[in-house]
Amino acid sequence: MSEIERHSGSGVDVAIVGMGPRGLSVLERLLVRLTEDPAASAVRIWTIDPGEHGAGRVWRSSQPDWFAMNTVTGEVSLYSGEPDGGPPRAGAGPSLHQWLTRHPDSRLAALGPCDYAPRPVFGEYLTSVFDNLVATAPRGVEVIPISAQVTRIDQAGGRKRLTTEDKAIVADKVVLATGHPKVVPNGWDHEFLRFAEAHPGATYLRGDSAAEMDLEGIRPGEPVGVIGLGLTFYDVLAALTHGRGGEFVTEGGMLRYRPSGHEPAIAAGSRSGLPMLARGRNQKAPSYRYRPRFVTDLALTAARYTAERTRGSAQLDFLTDLFPLLQLEVEHVYYRTHLKRMKGQLAEREFARRHLTIARENPGAVRDLLVEFGLENIPPIDMLGMARPFKGEIFASPGEYHDRLLALLDADVSQAEQGNMDGPLKAALDILRDTRGFLRSAVDFGGLLPESHRDDFLGFFNPVNTMVSAGPPAVRVSQACALLRAGVLTVVGPATEVRTDPGSGRFALHSSQVEGSRRLVSTLIDGRIPRPALGLDSAPLTRQLLADGVISEYLNGDFATGGLAVTPAPFLVIDGNGRPDPDLYAIGIPTENVRWFTQIGNGRPGPLSGFHADADAIAADALAEARVYTSALAA
Repeated sequence: MSEIERHSGSGVDVAIVGMGPRGLSVLERLLVRLTEDPAASAVRIWTIDPGEHGAGRVWRSSQPDWFAMNTVTGEVSLYSGEPDGGPPRAGAGPSLHQWLTRHPDSRLAALGPCDYAPRPVFGEYLTSVFDNLVATAPRGVEVIPISAQVTRIDQAGGRKRLTTEDKAIVADKVVLATGHPKVVPNGWDHEFLRFAEAHPGATYLRGDSAAEMDLEGIRPGEPVGVIGLGLTFYDVLAALTHGRGGEFVTEGGMLRYRPSGHEPAIAAGSRSGLPMLARGRNQKAPSYRYRPRFVTDLALTAARYTAERTRGSAQLDFLTDLFPLLQLEVEHVYYRTHLKRMKGQLAEREFARRHLTIARENPGAVRDLLVEFGLENIPPIDMLGMARPFKGEIFASPGEYHDRLLALLDADVSQAEQGNMDGPLKAALDILRDTRGFLRSAVDFGGLLPESHRDDFLGFFNPVNTMVSAGPPAVRVSQACALLRAGVLTVVGPATEVRTDPGSGRFALHSSQVEGSRRLVSTLIDGRIPRPALGLDSAPLTRQLLADGVISEYLNGDFATGGLAVTPAPFLVIDGNGRPDPDLYAIGIPTENVRWFTQIGNGRPGPLSGFHADADAIAADALAEARVYTSALAA
């Protein structure tokens, strides 16, 4: 093994472990700060990832182009500033849409700011950002890419030694940006893997990004089961249909599927029995920022004050203290958008002004306000009902269930086509995306009571929020409907149970709410991305750091969250003794449940987004300490 050391007096070394979007954002903000305020001596930034630098594993540019993003191109930027006429560089570069306008593939160049790009194309963009950052690094700064996996980090004379397969790197500061973990088998994984090993012809594919799954071995006509009906489900569908030569065509105003003959027979199911609902057609400019009326900093401060006074703790109860505010925000937009369509902008503004006061001061009078403005017959918005529409229902046959499911999904697509500003339902639900910053400030770092964090927020709200506001483009839902009508896809039903069937050597999927729903499949796919769980992470580095007490799991009271414990910004890692490490940072998915919704893989054009602000907090802290060191060297 060769060792790369920083000799005394030779400058400062920063290592970023993981070079997907989060690691890339830290690199970008480091270079912005080093451009604006150069260091007193040389700075080396080591970017370490076994995969594609910039894209990482999940967004690699070599994956098939039938996998699509679920964020429109105009809302995506890895540069923390707009283009300024100069070369793309840290702090000034194109959004994904702006970059695409110069793409050599004319089909990609034609994508608009409200269109969705293929996932590998986003990978290309990320790689181009990395290349531009390296090429335009300021004088005295060297970016050194290392294509390797870090297997351990140890102390080395006050610094940190990072070990890879064939070298060691000594750094002053280390940033962990390792992204989506691969977890060790647990729970039913063990049971299904053992069953597949013992029964020839049975295959179990564990949860991961669909692009990382071995789907090639699935035979035409083979019965295949998919657990979960979220974003990975849609990707698996695309791979096994369009990816096998099938075509979606519009006939008689309806999307139809023309099979290629190479598709398997797909049976899928989940707890809800409902594929994730579509996002509304985007009508918001890239720089759009929603101004909340109910979920405000003032409301959060008041809620914490009340909680402290009444319960003796500033920690909040999600269902009592926060969810009603979110419901009010959603309803405010819902009724305003309805009224704007019915009576115009003046009526909408008057309603908004009065609703804002009445909903806060006299909630019982809201019904009278709705009557006054002719909104009393508008169905109320029920997020839980939308996410669990089949609760308690019994269906006499799969056909009866499919008819109901198709009617619901067709209606959802129709709502989505109205847009996320003009369509009352999707405009209201899009507010859940626009107010994520408020929720983060409310729930991050133990902002909720432990039981409420675990049960109310993660157990109840998070799945509902994901179902109704974080779904795929409407075309994906239309394609699922076409596959249902073509008989290529069967949705088993709500409360789907998955068992092994030793007699047949197959897996069995069944819904107790749908008579005759049982399906036997030879390949079972877990279509869910594994949740971050520090103790289950299979990466050698994570296991070493945890075993050595360098990192620790975040506990909210008696709730073990599974997230890597960090301080608030600049996100210093907290060791097994509860002490922050001033030279070790962590950002993104490994910290999920300490922070919320860390899986966002991009910033936005316009004002500095939370994505870039998080990276900047790390860059500022790392360089602040590095400047003390370099100043001493210069003296």
